[in-house]
Amino acid sequence: MENLVKRFIKYVKVETSSDESSIVVPSTPNQLAFAKELAQELSSIGLSDVSVDDKGYVMATLPANIEKTVPVVGFIAHMDTSPDMSGLNVKPKIIENYKGGDIVLNEEESIILSPKDFPELIDHIGMDLITTDGTTLLGADNKAGIAEIVTAMEYLVKHPSIKHGTIRIGFTPDEEIGRGADHFDVEKFKADFAYTIDGGPIGELQYENFNACRAHITIQGRNVHPGSAKNKMINSITIATELNSMLPVHQVPEATEMYEGFFHIVHFEGSVEKTKTVYIIRDHSKEKFQEKKQLITEAVAFLNKKYGHIITLDLKDSYYNMREKIEPVIHIVDMAKKAMEDIGIRPIIEPIRGGTDGARLSYMGLPCPNIFTGGLNYHGKYEYVSIQGMEKATYTILRIIEMLAE
Repeated sequence: MENLVKRFIKYVKVETSSDESSIVVPSTPNQLAFAKELAQELSSIGLSDVSVDDKGYVMATLPANIEKTVPVVGFIAHMDTSPDMSGLNVKPKIIENYKGGDIVLNEEESIILSPKDFPELIDHIGMDLITTDGTTLLGADNKAGIAEIVTAMEYLVKHPSIKHGTIRIGFTPDEEIGRGADHFDVEKFKADFAYTIDGGPIGELQYENFNACRAHITIQGRNVHPGSAKNKMINSITIATELNSMLPVHQVPEATEMYEGFFHIVHFEGSVEKTKTVYIIRDHSKEKFQEKKQLITEAVAFLNKKYGHIITLDLKDSYYNMREKIEPVIHIVDMAKKAMEDIGIRPIIEPIRGGTDGARLSYMGLPCPNIFTGGLNYHGKYEYVSIQGMEKATYTILRIIEMLAE
């Protein structure tokens, strides 16, 4: 597994943040450059049918080495990192045999990864951790997944005595901005089912996710001198805060867990004259999801009636809960669960409080549950991954492949 760590560290040093404001695909040029590098690597380790299209989607095949027909399985990960924090000049640090307690990420800036704030660290005592230096995210989401998939394929090529059917590999751009499956060619991929390797802690196995949409709201105010503003000024900032106060105060990310949905304001930019806000709306229940969309729509309508049609609302669905597409083929979840158990992992089957490419791919005809990578605290400077977790994710991939051949 030495190559696994080297590969991961090499990948995270490549800046591949996606950009929601971009209208091209992929949204940033570095993603396409990284895709071409990955394609060269896949060819060099012995995979066939390696391709990169002009939108940055990488596909490859490890041909079967058995004669009997078994299902074609795919493994998918995304190449972009979250734009929530810089992924430029990532300087990973390896903490060998973590003994507990605080980890100083950046002494100069007093940035500390502490079990007081992140109690899951205690579960990693005795493991080797890869962290940030406190100035960037790490990029384990999802370069750990890429490294695990590539390492598993390399292992199979070097060990032809391990019997396997046809295996398909796919790497996508722009997952972090909700566009990862936009141009994924399911017909070209030719897999019966697949797994995204895009989860978190060791043992995580997921086939439920949020239904999701994004609400862009623009409020057009009227600015006049405050000394003569009575009955004239319309302060778009105060109207934006009034709208926010009309949403359920406890239905926010910081007050919810498991199957509880939320409204999450992710952008606020304004002046008296004009204010723009962006919300993401999430719920596992399709009915509650519709209720949340209806609530924000009615709140905007109420304020428009009150202030004179100065608010525009653009609601756009992002993805849906893949559960209804996975349950008819639940054996692929059971197989991943058994694979983990076979290598000594306790499966943790929980809903995703977010989404993956697999959610949309499941609705495109490619059932696609999600498997752990070993990483935690994604999208920020406190992100880390355990080397042992990455190894176990790689073993899980290999065991699933073995089980299909058996």
